[in-house]
Amino acid sequence: MSKVYNFGAGPAMLPEPVMERIRDEFLDYAGMGVSVIEISHRSKQFVAILEAAQALFRELTGLPENYRILFMHGGARMQFSALPLNLAGRSASRKALYVESGNFAGLAIKDAAPFAAVQVIASSAATNFDRIPELNPAAIDQDAAYLHITSNNTLYGTRWNSFPQTGDVPLVADMTSEILSRVIDYTQFGVVFAGLQKNLGPSGMAAVIIRDDLLGQAAPQTPPLLNYTTCAKDNSLTNTTNTFAVYAIKLVLEWQQAQGGVAALEARNAEKAGVLYRALDESGFYRGVARPQHRSQMNVTFRLPSEELEQRFVAEAEAAGLYALAGHRNVGGIRASIYNPMPRAAVEILAQFMAEFERRNG
Repeated sequence: MSKVYNFGAGPAMLPEPVMERIRDEFLDYAGMGVSVIEISHRSKQFVAILEAAQALFRELTGLPENYRILFMHGGARMQFSALPLNLAGRSASRKALYVESGNFAGLAIKDAAPFAAVQVIASSAATNFDRIPELNPAAIDQDAAYLHITSNNTLYGTRWNSFPQTGDVPLVADMTSEILSRVIDYTQFGVVFAGLQKNLGPSGMAAVIIRDDLLGQAAPQTPPLLNYTTCAKDNSLTNTTNTFAVYAIKLVLEWQQAQGGVAALEARNAEKAGVLYRALDESGFYRGVARPQHRSQMNVTFRLPSEELEQRFVAEAEAAGLYALAGHRNVGGIRASIYNPMPRAAVEILAQFMAEFERRNG
């Protein structure tokens, strides 16, 4: 099999050692004679996997003890509804503040609207989401239940380099496309959530990090599987969880620890992103989408002079083993997602391909 590098935005590549270990243990987990996908979610063997994953996440992030780590169904999209169901009641007016910085922020706003009085207090829609919008601190109503941001925007390749000060309003962040890619002080947030499929494991579930004082406030109609308090009480085992996904999370977290932890990964990610952004900045052929001061280190987005050239670029790149470089269907262009597992060598190969493509087509 020829080597292929997966630049897809998600489901994204997993570390090769993790994939190899999954392969080796798949039919016989820990000498039990059965697969991890066959054992009970309430067995001592699986509870040990779950608790090890939680402990590894806490160790890697320095997460304080007054935060819970939940693994919930439905990916990040389900949290767009779960969040207002659990927190909007903190405000008598059920007011929830949102910053619109891209496609998934827009979906979060839409999904929250049936359950909260949503107010968008900043948006970069007018500039096609090429930047993080400027947020006036005076717009943060201290009577609001929470303020939601999307810390990294997968489609447009932007990220928050510093986070807003929100006073008594809990700051909530969707970190799906950058979780554990940079050192972050989690005490800035009341809730952080992330779909697994970028830096944590397979798709279909989400990790939810919630401060203890925000539990116990869910609306009466909140379904049990969306209720943070219920999930915390049951240690994410309210129903039969995705045992395989939690097992994969544990292996990915072990791999991240072996790489030197989040600080080492952040340094490596900055180097990888730098290779591609230099290729863009030194070219008159490629045009970056994101404003330089707001560039993501996880999703590098750019355009070519024409859509026809973009289609040719994607096709030729795939033939060269550089997979899934097409931009999201809603925006087009090119997107290179370079999450934690992506090796620097692959990024350098992509930069070389870009230079050669420009030489032939520029």
